[in-house]
Amino acid sequence: MEAQTSIARHYGDGTDVERRVEEELRASGFVSGKKLSPRDVAELDQFHLGGPEATEELARLLAPSPRTHVLDIGSGLGGPARYLAAEFGCCVSGIDLTAAYCRLASLLSERMGLQGYVEFRQGDAQQLPFSDNSFDAVWTQHTSMNVADKAKFYEEIARVLKPGGRFVMYDVTQYTEGPIFLPVPWARHSDSSHLATADEMREAILRAGFSLVAWNDVSEIALSRLGNMIAKSKTSGFPRLGLHLLMGAEFPEMIRNLHANLEQRRCAVMQGLFARVE
Repeated sequence: MEAQTSIARHYGDGTDVERRVEEELRASGFVSGKKLSPRDVAELDQFHLGGPEATEELARLLAPSPRTHVLDIGSGLGGPARYLAAEFGCCVSGIDLTAAYCRLASLLSERMGLQGYVEFRQGDAQQLPFSDNSFDAVWTQHTSMNVADKAKFYEEIARVLKPGGRFVMYDVTQYTEGPIFLPVPWARHSDSSHLATADEMREAILRAGFSLVAWNDVSEIALSRLGNMIAKSKTSGFPRLGLHLLMGAEFPEMIRNLHANLEQRRCAVMQGLFARVE
């Protein structure tokens, strides 16, 4: 429980993050009653390397059908969940350890008129509050880095998936041995960062009861996109509705460290698709 509390605190749990986001929404002209679009908040609610483009690529890999019931683990402010709902007609349940993120995700979904397609609740990825065989697909982006027990994490995913259901993931992995530069967006201290190598991650997923469909190293693409983001921030700053609202004053250092970790191959970024063995 102490570890979960530390992780939730890292991501800005509490009322302050909600206040900051709501203030910036008003300052940006999005007053109460004015409908938002996913594009309006894409630089805030797509909390992972590559932003909306990475989400679009992962969605093409999953290729869901309308009414596909998707579980988004580590759903954050709900950007990917809303993308799946708006573009593919999916029904998405999001779960995140940070209660404030779930409240903000619900608020943003209401402002976009998508509350009938998405729902969010606070919960632990290693103890999913869902019955066996509940979902057609499970989706996760940049979540496993905070999970120490990878075996339990992937076993839970297999448990809630229907036989033949698909699991799609996009995560940062360890590449070379040794420490990474900290802080990074998922951890300020080493006790909150639980990276596995790509081989360790893939094997843990397979042991949990999956077969491999696709396994892609997308590190160079992620590095390029992150570099572009850093360059843009130096000339025009961060957008008002950006990830610094969630991460605070350390965010510039976090992304510089992440860029260095990727550039020096201390970390890698993997994209994968798996099917639950029937």
